Amino acid sequence: MFEEVKKSLFIIALLSCRTLLAQDTVNSHEPIHPSSPKRIYLAAGISTLGYGTGLVALSNAWYKNYPQSSFHFFNDNNDWLQVDKAGHVFSAYTASKMSEELWRWAGLSRKQRIWVSGISGTAFMTVIEVLDGFSSEWGFSMGDLAADLAGGGIFIAQELAWNEQRVQIKFSFHRNNYGDPSLNQRTNELFGSRTSERMLKDYNGQTYWASANIKSFFKNARIPSWLNIAVGYGAAGMFGGTENIARDKNGTIIFNRTDIPRTRKWYLAPDIDLTRIKTKSKFLRTTFFLLNSFKFPTPSIGFSKKGIEWSWVHF
Repeated sequence: MFEEVKKSLFIIALLSCRTLLAQDTVNSHEPIHPSSPKRIYLAAGISTLGYGTGLVALSNAWYKNYPQSSFHFFNDNNDWLQVDKAGHVFSAYTASKMSEELWRWAGLSRKQRIWVSGISGTAFMTVIEVLDGFSSEWGFSMGDLAADLAGGGIFIAQELAWNEQRVQIKFSFHRNNYGDPSLNQRTNELFGSRTSERMLKDYNGQTYWASANIKSFFKNARIPSWLNIAVGYGAAGMFGGTENIARDKNGTIIFNRTDIPRTRKWYLAPDIDLTRIKTKSKFLRTTFFLLNSFKFPTPSIGFSKKGIEWSWVHF
């Protein structure tokens, strides 16, 4: 259930590598430097180091605490109303996008860096799935692999079709506070009590967005170039992977809230593509690029089987 922890460790490593090396490439379609073996080797080394650091941190923080087993498969496609699968799409997409900036800095041609970045973004995530396959607590998930492939595929398809990312996959989070003591205790046990833990683990508070830039589709429209429209997906009422029931080691039910419906939610909201804000500052361009993986807080309209809901500021 804690795939988001692993995802975040990995992406933070990539973000760090990209920030250090590729500040001046943001908002450019062509390599800023001629291709050179020295830059390519350096980019490969930095990418490997960043990813390796993430895997080591992940191993120390997570896998060593659980028993290992022979490689096996695990079907978790029905868990968490597939919000975790949306997280995998976001992870692979973001990894591909970050990797593309690094390879553009290294001077690879457009088609080379598109395929290298898209495939490596998916491959990096697949390594984590393989590690899951050797953990007795989980297993190799074909559903996770399909989501990883989708994330890398979304990046590759847009670059080949449009030479830009017109529809970006983004993430946002809001913390849910429950007045019910039993729900507060259950969420603390599942997701942690700190907001930083909840952001990584609580699927009830996560929303994943497909944010489309309007101007890129309608070139002659008299609208700001940074204005996007975003469709989001999330869920609520989940206090277990597939059901709101928890049992102890003896099979005795210790938590039962089947009275709370598990609900899918869809959202529609405006967004801002920070990378399309014009600035001469390399620092701001880099900052905007990094922050653009997160949905800008705006009002939203939500749709679910419960009806329509309005939020003045959707995080």
